[in-house]
Amino acid sequence: MANLATKYMGLSLRSPLIIGSSGLTHSVKNIIDFEQRGAGAVVLKSLFEEQIRQEINNALNKSETGLYPEAEDYIANYTKIQQVNEYLHLIRQCKDAVKIPIIASINCVTADEWTSFASRIEDAGADALELNVFILPSDVNRSGEQAEKIYFSILEKVKKHIKIPVALKISSYFSGLANTVQKLSWSGVNGMVLFNRFVNPDINIDKMQIEVSNIYSNPQEMNNTLRWVAILSDMIKTDIVASTGIHDGKTIIKMLLAGATAVQVASVLYQKGFGHVNEMLSELEKWMDHHNFKTIDEFKGKMSFKNTEDPAAYLRVQFMKHYSGIE
Repeated sequence: MANLATKYMGLSLRSPLIIGSSGLTHSVKNIIDFEQRGAGAVVLKSLFEEQIRQEINNALNKSETGLYPEAEDYIANYTKIQQVNEYLHLIRQCKDAVKIPIIASINCVTADEWTSFASRIEDAGADALELNVFILPSDVNRSGEQAEKIYFSILEKVKKHIKIPVALKISSYFSGLANTVQKLSWSGVNGMVLFNRFVNPDINIDKMQIEVSNIYSNPQEMNNTLRWVAILSDMIKTDIVASTGIHDGKTIIKMLLAGATAVQVASVLYQKGFGHVNEMLSELEKWMDHHNFKTIDEFKGKMSFKNTEDPAAYLRVQFMKHYSGIE
């Protein structure tokens, strides 16, 4: 029988399926369920830097006007500490309830002093920390290089405070993605998660309002991730986790063949329920048995950019072959 165990950032995982950060991982009950179904690890719902800032603003707005600066500082610090304490309590509860690795998550956009909270996350028992960083490249006054420096600054400041492994979850919005990821891998990061997924806007043409569109990923979104996992897995020594568009066992297999260490899933569990974890892992196990693979290491990376017979296929971005002759 196939052995699904793998290693991610030095952590022992019973399977390569990681439950990604979402509302589903804000419940100890859910996390116990995921462990029972064979998940290898869980990434807790993110502690959002912007959410903390919003809570502080709300608290200040509800207070009396004309507060002394000391009073404003007290309210801001109290609100921030309360948000963090709730998160630390969740980590402790999860560590008491399950044996699989619990990965804390911080969604951050700056490298401010709040990064010192990372040490408290480590003290609470988190096995690793995932930094979910995204800076939308929409500021015409900020160059790509300036935006990229924020990633390095956040990573550097967090690494100063903790010893547990740190993963960086990024988007593909870089002017030089391969170059940036390689530099990040040299900066002490232990894992790279490709890629985080963002809520996109839509316009309701009847109500003339901006609305949220496509909250959940779809299976077709896995292709961009697959391309970059295959290319980058040969360039960096850091573990790579594939994320976005992973909805079945076949896609897990593809990502592992491309060179991923593990995958993260979330959207499909909202759509198909927690039992889909069992189905995806069963599909992976049956495929391994069919091909006589005893362990994941036996086939991991067999179809990466370096190892495939047609590496140029990962670099093609035009459709000449498919559209030629079509007028």
